[in-house]
Amino acid sequence: MKKVIKYSLGFLLLTAISTSCKKSLNIPNPNATDESNFWKTGTDALAGINAVYGINYRQGTYARSIFWDNPRSDDGWASTGYPPLATIINFTQTDYNFDQTANLWYNNYQGIYRANQVIINVPGITMDETLKKRYVAEAKFLRAIFYYNLVTHFGHIPLILTKQNTTDLPSQETPENVYLQIEKDLTEAAADLPASYPNADVGRVTKGAAFAQLGKAYLQQHKNQQAADALSWLVTGPGATNYSLVANFGDNFIETTENNRESVFEVQFNGRSSVTDIDDPRSNLGNQRGPFKAPPGPLRFNDAQMRRWVIGEFEIEKTVDGKRDPRLFYTAFFDSTDVRGPDFSIIYGRTFNEQYGPGDPHHNEVWYRKYADDTRPNHDETFEGPINLRVIRYADVLLMYAEALNNLGQTTTAYQYVDRVRQRAGLARLTDAKPNLSQGAFLQQLMHERITELTGEDVRWNDLARWGYFDDQAKINELKSRDVEFNNFKIGKNNYLPIPQSETDINPNLKQNPFY
Repeated sequence: MKKVIKYSLGFLLLTAISTSCKKSLNIPNPNATDESNFWKTGTDALAGINAVYGINYRQGTYARSIFWDNPRSDDGWASTGYPPLATIINFTQTDYNFDQTANLWYNNYQGIYRANQVIINVPGITMDETLKKRYVAEAKFLRAIFYYNLVTHFGHIPLILTKQNTTDLPSQETPENVYLQIEKDLTEAAADLPASYPNADVGRVTKGAAFAQLGKAYLQQHKNQQAADALSWLVTGPGATNYSLVANFGDNFIETTENNRESVFEVQFNGRSSVTDIDDPRSNLGNQRGPFKAPPGPLRFNDAQMRRWVIGEFEIEKTVDGKRDPRLFYTAFFDSTDVRGPDFSIIYGRTFNEQYGPGDPHHNEVWYRKYADDTRPNHDETFEGPINLRVIRYADVLLMYAEALNNLGQTTTAYQYVDRVRQRAGLARLTDAKPNLSQGAFLQQLMHERITELTGEDVRWNDLARWGYFDDQAKINELKSRDVEFNNFKIGKNNYLPIPQSETDINPNLKQNPFY
């Protein structure tokens, strides 16, 4: 059964201040909950850490905004009819306060604010010491992923680790210093997090999640030995018994098989009806991606589509029994989602030809399928989608581990971890199909493997950044050949998003990213 972490927002309430015409009074309201009378008990500590998890349901984190990394990459494009949204995907953004990028800044910093409160205040509470350490460790993990989201999207950002005041004007730190804090938080979190939880707490971060995110942060910086060391906990170390690839690739993207052995960190969405995306007892706890990425239809906006070249990656080789790579079925909606063709490919309850037959402008187009709720009885999508987001899957861990090993010159050792991912898909072992690849050729093969395994899972943008595609004009030209939107990409500018204008206007210590 899905577990959704409930969270309290009471500790965010401000102290009421009464004023008179003659003098100001600063008298706390004894009936109000605020920082002066919160953080007293273990119950307060639990409510506090749950409030940090609550940020994962906001538009600027995992409910929506991070999804735009898919079409911003070369595997997708802006099919939207909403011009401001198109600009963040095709690199022409001029409104720096546009909510789909600004919320990414605001919501992640809101999460950091809450995490900081837990880290600062919970150690002083008299309560169960094991739980105390765990709550602080959970907060450090969450603070680390919020900072990871910010540093990979905005570059030079404020690094805030202490109690904040409304008058603070924080300065920016270099990405290197932000990453150092991410590494510190995750290392400390891993020491105090459990390897697993009882059913009542499924969805909370684990030791494996901390090591996996730590490995990802190291790999993104080309700290390959540290990345391999962190990821090895899940692959060859004590955590290896906790994880495996599930037999059916598609089980990673549907509601009925959530929190399986392949899931390393998973945001627990709940499809309940709601009225708001802000902090409120009726706040949305659903996955909001469906309407934006789905093929056109009722309440399906067709805002982002997949490039058709991705289909070709799946067609490069057959399975060992001569069939199509089965992962394509779960990755894309297109004329042959079903290998038998458009008269058999069911798209939200109707065949492809019934909806987008010859002559229809969408006939040759492709859409992201992962996390689509296309089996819903009314064949529609919703802003309260019920499907959990697998932020880190074990298949990604195996491929990252192989990449780190290859970068260290241990290519022969790295083969076996790619083999595990390929064999689950029914492909021949890379050890047999392409033995004795050079280090450079192995990296090229890994690029292909990550497309076929991970397309549509919010990793492609950071993959391209890590592989140097955004800093080399020859590589930009390669991206242009697959995605014409990269004709607008300017090296040194579009590597990052613009910092919200509202932030740079009020804080003289914030410098806008170059060329914006």
